[in-house]
Order: sequence, then C-alpha cells, then structure tokens
Amino acid sequence: MKPSTIACAVLTLACAGAHAQTNVTVYGVVDVGIKYDNSSAKSGTWSESSGNRLGSRLGFRGTEQLGDGLRVAFTLESGFNPDDGNLNNGGRLWGRQAWVGLEGGFGAAYLGRQYSSTYLALKAIDPFKNQEAGNAQRTYGYGIGQVDPISRADNTVTYETPAVNGWHVRGGYKFGESANGFRTNSSRFVGLVHDAGPWVMHVSWQDSDGVPLGAATTQLGGIVAATGLGASTVRVRNALAGVVYDVGFMKLHAGYGDTKLSAAGATDIRNTLLGVTVPVPTGTVIASWNRSDLRDLAHGVAQQAGIGYSYPLSKRTTLYSSASWTRNESQVALNAYAKGASQHEARLGIVHTF
Repeated sequence: MKPSTIACAVLTLACAGAHAQTNVTVYGVVDVGIKYDNSSAKSGTWSESSGNRLGSRLGFRGTEQLGDGLRVAFTLESGFNPDDGNLNNGGRLWGRQAWVGLEGGFGAAYLGRQYSSTYLALKAIDPFKNQEAGNAQRTYGYGIGQVDPISRADNTVTYETPAVNGWHVRGGYKFGESANGFRTNSSRFVGLVHDAGPWVMHVSWQDSDGVPLGAATTQLGGIVAATGLGASTVRVRNALAGVVYDVGFMKLHAGYGDTKLSAAGATDIRNTLLGVTVPVPTGTVIASWNRSDLRDLAHGVAQQAGIGYSYPLSKRTTLYSSASWTRNESQVALNAYAKGASQHEARLGIVHTF
C-alpha cells in the first residue's frame, strides 16, 4: 500500500472518530431583494438590500456528548450583507450569536452573546417574525437608543428549565463589566413560554441599565426634549405578553407591551399588536397592525399596518414581498423622517437557506 494511501486512511479514521464524539453543522441564509423606503426623505429611496425577510448569515452549531445525558452545545453565527459583501452587526465577526454551554436533564445554561427573552417573545408572536416591512420590532423598542436594549446581549449567562407540559422558563443576566458597580450597564431578563397544541404563549420582562439615548438617534422623534428625560443614558424596563392561536385555517396573533424609560425624568410607551397568518394554495399571507403610544405626549401615537406574501419555490428557496405604512401623530416620528410624517416601505426578494 502506498504511503499516501495509508495517510488518507489514517486521516479518514481520525475524522470518523472525531465525528462520533462531536457533531458540527454548517448552515446559513442568503437573502437579497429590492427595497423602497421613504423614512429619510419624502421622495423615498430604492435600493438593493439584504435581510429583507431573514437576516443573511453563516453559522456553525455543534454538540459533544459527555455521557449521563450531559452534552456541550455551541453556536457561532455571523451576519453579512450579500448585496455588498460587508459584515453586519457593526462589523462583528460573530455579531448574531456566539455562545457555548451545557445541556442535560437540569435544563440548559449558556454563556456568550445571546438573544434576550423579550426579543424571542416578540419574534414568536409577530406574524413577520421581526423581519420584513411590517415587523413589530419597528414599533416595539427598536431604535429607542443608539444600542438596542431588547435584541442581543453581550457578556450574558442564561438558564432555561426543562419543558413541563409545554411550559418552560428562560432567564438571563448581562454583565455590565463596569468599575462603577455590579448593576451599572447590566441587563436582566426572564421569559415564560408555552408551546404545545394550538397555543403559543410568551410573557417576558427585561430591565436594562445605561442604555445610550439621544434625540438625534431615536426613531421616536425627540423624546428627550419632549419628556424631560434629561440624560444621555437611561434605564429601560419592558414587559411583553403575547399569544398565537392556530384555528386550523389561519393563525391569530396578539400582543401587548409596556416600555418605561427613566433617568432624570421618565416616559412610558404602550404597544399593541394584532395579526394573522393565512396559508393559501400558492403560499402564505401575513398581516399585522401595530400601535405605539408615547403616553407622555398629547399627540404621541404611531400606527403601523403591514401585509406580506411568500411563495415557496422549494423547501429551501422562497420568493417574498411585503409592504407597510406608518402613520405618526404630530409629536412622534416612528420610522419616518420628521414628526407627524407618514412612512411607506415595500420589499421584494428571494431567500435561500442551506
């Protein structure tokens, strides 16, 4: 037998042995489409953009069995823009997720960059899954500050209980890593989840400290000056409850949230979501209505209506379209270029998963 043949055989056996102990999967999403958006100007902008339906990503997930029902699990996930080839999430290599932990009969515990319970709850009850033109994240919390406090959290440890009759609890703590105290710049969150039968139910709560806020960076249109928050950073506390009910021929979605911002002053934002997911012979239709009420302002209500349609070409490839319209009262500028302005958005594209 030739030395090269022996070497190949040894390498194959070594790889087979490693594979028997560790399972690693490479996966990804490529999503590119055409987008129209007039959030920054009356005339609007046409562009080619990524992540119109699903965030484009390349990821690695894996497990290693340790015995006695215990295993190690990890996920490394990088977001990118296929329209220009750049990394997403502020240029981070693993900007979407980066964590490792243990899973077993006790539940699961993870450490690293992870999603908050509030984000996962909103994604579960939103017909648009926090994506596309009508997604609920455009009205609930997203854009409050320069850093989104309810999406992903760095330096976080989470614990998830085993499921009991379809119920489980997930909680987490984000370390602020500040010399000014254990609580400074930290975040705490917890979520209660039920997913069994026709019902999906989520209840979540989160408390984030030191969120950088500025009138020029918020989608809400100058709430610092309007409500007297009087600080460059604020404490953000939010609670969210929502349900999805499958009646057979459609799914009904509903949610209610409350977000409180406090520093030298305080403000309160109430959110309501109603939506439907309707399977049709050629694909799926989704629609939703979201209402954001900045309670401290006399004319602080914004409403967003959205509709979308997706057509599967295969199990992995889908054509999609969506459109939304946001109407602002005179003191808010949610998704829009100025207070009281309306915003229109439309997306059309193709997404492939692998």
